[in-house]
Amino acid sequence: MIGGSVDAMIEAGLVIGIVLLEAIVLYVGYGAAEQVLAGPVVDRIKNV
Repeated sequence: MIGGSVDAMIEAGLVIGIVLLEAIVLYVGYGAAEQVLAGPVVDRIKNV
């Protein structure tokens, strides 16, 4: 029973780590995309 509990804790930790890493990658990726695309998109909207 204790072994199964430890395995579940390790698996839960891995899932949390993967989700956290994915959130960081998305945050950085969207930030970079916003820096590159925001100016042209705003200019295009203003000129419509």
